[in-house]
Amino acid sequence: MGKINKKERKFNEETLLVTVDIGKKFNYGYARTKDGQELEVFKFFNTGKGFEYFLKKVESFRAKTGLKNCLFGLESTGSYGLALIHYLHRRGYEIVQINPMHTKRLKELTDNSPNKTDKKDPKVIADIIELNKYLTVIIPEGIFAELRELVHLREKILEDLRRSYNRIEGQLFKIFPEFSQVMRDLTTKTSRYLLAHYTLPQFILDLGLTKLTELIKSVSKNRLGEEKALALYEAAKMSGGIKEGTRSIVMEIKIHLDQIDRLESYQKSLKDEIENYLKEVPYSRNILSIKGIGPIIAAILIGELGDIRRYKSYRELEKIAGLNLYEVSSGQHKGKHHISKRGRSLLRKALFYIAINASRGILQEVYQVHKEKGMASAKALTALSRKILAIIFALVRDDSFYIEGYKKSNKAA
Repeated sequence: MGKINKKERKFNEETLLVTVDIGKKFNYGYARTKDGQELEVFKFFNTGKGFEYFLKKVESFRAKTGLKNCLFGLESTGSYGLALIHYLHRRGYEIVQINPMHTKRLKELTDNSPNKTDKKDPKVIADIIELNKYLTVIIPEGIFAELRELVHLREKILEDLRRSYNRIEGQLFKIFPEFSQVMRDLTTKTSRYLLAHYTLPQFILDLGLTKLTELIKSVSKNRLGEEKALALYEAAKMSGGIKEGTRSIVMEIKIHLDQIDRLESYQKSLKDEIENYLKEVPYSRNILSIKGIGPIIAAILIGELGDIRRYKSYRELEKIAGLNLYEVSSGQHKGKHHISKRGRSLLRKALFYIAINASRGILQEVYQVHKEKGMASAKALTALSRKILAIIFALVRDDSFYIEGYKKSNKAA
């Protein structure tokens, strides 16, 4: 979920601080007041009934202390904490998150031990929030929530596709190691057809060179021909693949090929669904006006950032992406600037992709200026990523469209 830095201190004399250590089946809750009164650590189920018990206990303690508000805090723990976060959000409570790295470091400082203790964690989380080191939770709703889930699902499908191809390659190397040297791209229609029907070297030899040539020409629509067929046929004759257990390996390869067909079908359906939801975002057309940003990349940006209109500055977008700069300095030594990388990795990935395209297109001049200053390519692309975020923020804020080469004296954001 998106997070925005807030500098004001939310934990004050009128607020009960409630923290939770999230687990898969159980959570551990804890509460404290500003003057040091405590509701000791207690265990509750990570279920609807558990949430009711948790909230009843917290509200009872809040009433006892006479405080007006509750501030809930927890670590960024992925999917296990989402149900509780949404449960609290629906009831109007304010929620903040902290970085798990901060919890680990503070625990090691306080007791000189990295050991995880569930009963200790909620108190450590509270200590960190008292230090004002937290991020406010922004929960995407409606189309923004749908887009986030869809782009995440798309990433999972792409990862499953990569995994299937890697497994095919691994098994193929056992029975026909020369195949991938001739057919270098296993993702092509021709490679997949040959793997599905002529997996073993002997199958290629039984087919014969003439029929193999005709087959390759037909499947590749004449993009490949006699030269490729001859190379594959000769490779089959000289293959060093194993001869035992090959039927099982062939079966596994075919299973992975079937899975790839299904995943690609899901991927196409998912693309259509993403584009339909994207049309419902009023300012998607503004983002799409930037050359090099297509519907999928735009959906990733919006899905990861949520409603961009709620942000006050593009600097907030940088923090969510983990592109905000930090510096490590000591004494008279002034350290170099680095990006934090503590934001949403998929968002950074999308921005880096846009930056690569922009470095050859709409921001080529900016990229060259960075390079002439001696900046490494990766750092120059990171700088472009940050500029792209500023451009996106300005386009959405002003309901305007990107005009290549347009310049004005005042900065856009």
